[in-house]
Amino acid sequence: MKPQVNIAVVVDVIGALSDKTLLNGNLCLIDDGSFDSKNQGTPDLCTVVVPGQVVQWSALAVDLQTPVEIRSISFVPADEGSGATAHGVDHAGPVESAAEGTDGGAAGGADGAPSAGHRVAGGQLDLNVWSGVVPPYLVPGVPYRYRLELQMYEGEHSVLHVDSPALMCL
Repeated sequence: MKPQVNIAVVVDVIGALSDKTLLNGNLCLIDDGSFDSKNQGTPDLCTVVVPGQVVQWSALAVDLQTPVEIRSISFVPADEGSGATAHGVDHAGPVESAAEGTDGGAAGGADGAPSAGHRVAGGQLDLNVWSGVVPPYLVPGVPYRYRLELQMYEGEHSVLHVDSPALMCL
């Protein structure tokens, strides 16, 4: 097992801004994990991880003239119909080490999803790398979906998101 899983967030910025969506082939998510992640190359990537492993997301633009940055990553509650809010990710500034990237004393949410206490670095919009540590309380075999929000340049439709990627413990 690798101590870190890297997730490449590859964005066709011109296509996404033109279509006003990260779907339609405008977003490709790929990981280099040791396990068989599902849906490689799609916005539905389900990355297989283990507790204590570092997960690092890196944003890459296909169009080199228009930047793309990760604006936020937040875990989506298991029961969205209950009116619950998404489990937020604290914005912690520059990329931190694995020990600093998580608040080990934070408890999980009522539905078992990672809570706001588990931080992912990247609060400044000029960063394109976020990282965090997989908490020990995730239920094996359960996909924990997250919202990936991306900023592309500036303007009315420059922030787009998808709720389809997930992390799943082995």
